[in-house]
Amino acid sequence: MKYEKTLKYNTDLINQKIMGPNPLKLEEELMKDNKIKKGSVVMDLGSGQGITSIFLAKEYGFKVYATDLWSDPEENRKFFTEMGLTEEQIIPVKADATDLKYEKEFFDAVVSTDSYNYFGRDENYLDEKLLPFIKKGGYIYIVVPGMKKDCHNNIHKELLLSWTPEQLDYIHDIDYWKNIISKSKKSEIVSIYEMESNEECWNDWIKCDNEYAKNDKKAIEAGACKYLNFIAIVLKKK
Repeated sequence: MKYEKTLKYNTDLINQKIMGPNPLKLEEELMKDNKIKKGSVVMDLGSGQGITSIFLAKEYGFKVYATDLWSDPEENRKFFTEMGLTEEQIIPVKADATDLKYEKEFFDAVVSTDSYNYFGRDENYLDEKLLPFIKKGGYIYIVVPGMKKDCHNNIHKELLLSWTPEQLDYIHDIDYWKNIISKSKKSEIVSIYEMESNEECWNDWIKCDNEYAKNDKKAIEAGACKYLNFIAIVLKKK
């Protein structure tokens, strides 16, 4: 696909903030034809250094709570101001995804780009830890790194050039995620599908001057993308 929105953010400042395969391209594909209304209050769950949160605020007109455990809220706040956003548009929050402190039914929607696989593999997570903070009828848009077919019992050698079996346990195929998500009693599946974004996003990442990108480069350049994909999951709260 053409990433027309993402192209506006192809700057050195933005590229310095990337923490994995191009998150803006992933988010742009995920949010294509999304059903979240402009002006909605949205949690960017696992927002990292905030570039996906900026994207949601600027491109879709949401009021965004940039929620992350590991980034510095003050650094993110400064970044948001540099990008021309006010606290009426975007608020940085330091929070554990498994122990959120927001008011119940506070959000119209949640978006999670390349992070849900770290905390959402628990089949109870949705109903117990996340959905209580979303209004009835609200949406959850998720993109996770995936495998075209799980290979944990016989891991391809290309993948092991960059990642250990323990690290690869965070990455699974669509059937795995369907099984996890279907356990939720409080949400319905709108769609789960393999995204178009894959090798292009990985190649953007390994061009970055980043220690983690340099490590991932070994597997990607050896052809690991033929085993990998990205998976989009769209849910609606009952």
